[in-house]
Amino acid sequence: MSKILVAYFSASGTTAGVAKDLANAIHADLYEIRPAVPYTQADLNWNDKKSRSSVEMSDKSSRPALANKDADIAGHEVILLGFPIWWYVAPTIINTFLESYDFSGKKIVLFATSGGSGFGKTVAGLKGSVSADTQIIEGRMLNGKLSESELKKWVESL
Repeated sequence: MSKILVAYFSASGTTAGVAKDLANAIHADLYEIRPAVPYTQADLNWNDKKSRSSVEMSDKSSRPALANKDADIAGHEVILLGFPIWWYVAPTIINTFLESYDFSGKKIVLFATSGGSGFGKTVAGLKGSVSADTQIIEGRMLNGKLSESELKKWVESL
């Protein structure tokens, strides 16, 4: 297995739990993508068109600022990139993350958590944020508690 980084964004803790389990199962490095301004419950209110997440997701050019830009991308060949699905795509902070580093020649495999939707057009929405020689692959929805062996088997199949 090549050197792997599990990078993730989690607004409510669900994706964080999955990312930590995944990194532990495959003995990978772990990196949290954190927004400069953390999301509150009010920010995540999908029913409020003026909530922060609703405003960001309705503007495809939105790029929420990162709190940290110290991920060791150069030291990894494969990045397992995790996030919650928002409006059938990745939150725009994932575009911010991808645009903040050089992923040339890297393989990015997506994993996500969701209350019910799938990846939708996530890959298409992220491709413009990396160089043409970066491979982005729709990986897997990792909802619920998966065993260590299931996580290992999935990563080995990549």
